[in-house]
Parts: sequence; C-alpha cells; structure tokens
Amino acid sequence: MSIKKKLFGTLSDGSEVYSYTLRNRSGMKVKIMSLGGAVMQIKVPDRNGCFADVVGGYDSLDSYVGGDGYQGALIGRFGNRIAGGTFTLDGVKYTLAVNNGKNHLHGGDAGFDSKVWSVAERDSDEPELVLNYVSPDGEEGYPGRLDVTVTYKLSADNALSIIYRAETDKKTIINLTNHSYFNLAGYADGDILDHELYLDADSYLPTDETLIPTGELRSVEGTPFDFREPKKIGRDFYADDPALKCAGGYDHCFNFRGGETDTPVKRAELYDAESGRAMEVFTDQPCVQVYTGNFLNNEKFPFKNGFKQRPQSFVCLETQHMPDSINHENFTDCVLNAGEVYDYTTIYKFSVR
Repeated sequence: MSIKKKLFGTLSDGSEVYSYTLRNRSGMKVKIMSLGGAVMQIKVPDRNGCFADVVGGYDSLDSYVGGDGYQGALIGRFGNRIAGGTFTLDGVKYTLAVNNGKNHLHGGDAGFDSKVWSVAERDSDEPELVLNYVSPDGEEGYPGRLDVTVTYKLSADNALSIIYRAETDKKTIINLTNHSYFNLAGYADGDILDHELYLDADSYLPTDETLIPTGELRSVEGTPFDFREPKKIGRDFYADDPALKCAGGYDHCFNFRGGETDTPVKRAELYDAESGRAMEVFTDQPCVQVYTGNFLNNEKFPFKNGFKQRPQSFVCLETQHMPDSINHENFTDCVLNAGEVYDYTTIYKFSVR
C-alpha cells in the first residue's frame, strides 16, 4: 500500500480529521490532511541519501486550527488580497470579510483552509488523493455555488502535482493556490536566505503599505526582484528598496514571461547548496507569490517538534493569478463563468545536485 490513512484529531464540532501519507518507490513521502487539504510533510533525500522533512507545519490539530500562516493549506476562494474586501461584478457590489488590516485575505474568515474536504484515495505506484469541497452560493460573500476538486499526485520521479479544477453555477471570481512553506535544508534548519532562487518572471507588482498592488506592472530589471538568473534570496533582501521594506522582505507577485500557458512549464527553481536538494516548479498559472515568511513570529504555536517560529525560516512559492485582479482591468482575468472549467496544475519536482 502506498497510502496510509490515520486519524489526526477531532474538531470541536465532532468532525474527524485524517492524515494521508503517500509514498513512492523512491521513498519520498508526502502527508496531507483533510482539514484544509494541507500539506503537512514532504520527506525527500539530500545528495547523500538522507531524508528530511522540507515543509513547515504543526504537530497537533489544535495548532492547525488556532495557529496562523495558512501552513500548507489549500487557499480559496480567492488567494491573496482583495482591496477593502469589495469588488463589483456585472454591476453588483460584493462585500467580503476584512481579515487582514482593511483588506480581504485568502478567502476570508473561514476560507478553504478551514474546511474539512472529502477525500478519495487512488492507491498505486504513483498514489493520488482527490479532495473535494463544495462552497455554497454566498459563502464568505462570494457569488455562486463553487464545486472544487484538488488532486494531489506523487509520481515516481519525486514530483508532487497539485491539480485544481472548479465549476460554478453563477459568475464568480476565483484564485486557488497552495500555501506550503519550504526549507530545503529541513524545516528546522535555519533560514532560507542562502537558498538560491530562479524565477522566469520579467515583472512584479509593487504594493502599497497594506500590500495591495498599486496597479503597476514593474520590470524586475535593475531591482532586487530580478531572479531571472539564480541568486541567493538573501543577496538583495536588505536592499534600500521601499517595496522590500514595506513587506519586511519578499511578499510580492511575480509575473511569468508570456503569462499562463496551455501546459505546465518550468517557471521557478529553489536550491539549497548545503544539502544539494533542488525543487523545480512547473505550472500553467501566470504568476507566483513569493513570500519569505516575514510574519512568522507567533510564539504560541511552535512548529513541528517545538521548532520556534522565526521570520525567513521558510519561503512560499504560491502559483496563482494576480492579487486584487478583479479591481484592476490590466491584471489577469479571475472571473469564472457558469459552464466554464477552472483548470490549472502546479508541479513541485524534487532532485539533488
């Protein structure tokens, strides 16, 4: 058996939450939880064959419920921020929860990260989990009933695919992503400033002081946001740049050259020279939010095995459409019409050098 199911805990309403551990023939393991569809663990080898867990997370269900940071979770209906928690669609103004200063973030007060997803197992040499959640019309203020299916697939070549599909019965907006935190040296092994990062992105979105995009698509040329050639995340991290200072580091949307594609193509790579672990990111999404864990400082909720939260101990590579895109005509299209299918794939492929 390449999938092991285990009771992880019980919520206050009596709902049981399960973890599912997927394993391939190479020994790579991925653990996923039915609460929020969260990626709890990814164990991959270093250049010497020693396995380590390279994603953040918690030991207990209580911490996942009470903690912050959306650790490993599926994000929806709309990943990232919407200015003022409002948008207009076909002349109708919709009001969403304001849960990040004066803005709406990651689906609101009870986004997809807080839902218990139904799970179907597909056990094989390349195991899959098929998660489903149906968001009713009006949930968190969004229009339309949204039927979402997310498939996690662990392949023999140490790649974790995340396949997002959704359909609605009424025009709505959507921006799904996954919020895993990566440290390729191991989740409890220092910061990620020495990790090398490559991004196939020629522009990024500057933001205001509340991290809402200004509307400008700014070239990365000559800025700390240029990762078109691999460089250490920390090389320009402390540069005298207003955008970096405002976010306390990187927390910005990078726009891939040419926008979205018909099939997933390589758009990013993360590399840790000490362990030799590398992670390539393939996607057909048009953008990626790079977040260097600038706000990880909650002492009440230490990570696995008591590892203390620290800023920059992880980096997120959240493939998606542009934040607040419904409020900017020049941004990526986030509208889903009835009868259409939202269909995107992101692949995190692990290897060593």
